[in-house]
Amino acid sequence: MDPTFWPLVGFAVAMTITPGPNNLMVAAGAANHGIVDTVPLIAGVGVGFAAMVAIVAMGLGGVVMAVPFLYSAMRWAGALWLLYFAWKIATAAAPGINGKRAKPVGFLAAAAFQWVNPKAWLMSLSAATQFMVPGRPVAWEALRVAGVFAAVYVPCVLPWAMLGSGTARILGSTSRLRLFNGAMALLLLASVFPLLFS
Repeated sequence: MDPTFWPLVGFAVAMTITPGPNNLMVAAGAANHGIVDTVPLIAGVGVGFAAMVAIVAMGLGGVVMAVPFLYSAMRWAGALWLLYFAWKIATAAAPGINGKRAKPVGFLAAAAFQWVNPKAWLMSLSAATQFMVPGRPVAWEALRVAGVFAAVYVPCVLPWAMLGSGTARILGSTSRLRLFNGAMALLLLASVFPLLFS
């Protein structure tokens, strides 16, 4: 068996299940729209991140890191996108208000977000440099590493979706749900700004 397999699985689980922009968006989405309506967001993050890991491992990461302006621009674009998501979460109407509900984040937006998510870049670059085996075909290694992340993603994100959905049921009132949304928006911002200034 490949000696890097279990360490890679452990790394993927640890990186995927810990708090970050993706998991906070999933929790907030499930709190405001339920788990079923949050499935496109969950799928978008999973597919988008796995594709990103594969592409970064095949060489794009080296190009981005070699061009400091490009890397810096992507980090700040990610911060702006997170500000937008945080604002959408903080201002989301509770279910039933005025008969309207804000649309949850969709598949394409969640997949595209991975490319400006600083935590996703750090995870992808770390996985590519630490767990690809030298001497093997690069494409195979990139797909192997991305496949492990894809396999662990859903089991690691479901607790966040259940947390959000359960929180919505516990909160019960519009004012408490708005408070929860504000807290999720602040946590979303707090999860990315340390990465920007590191």
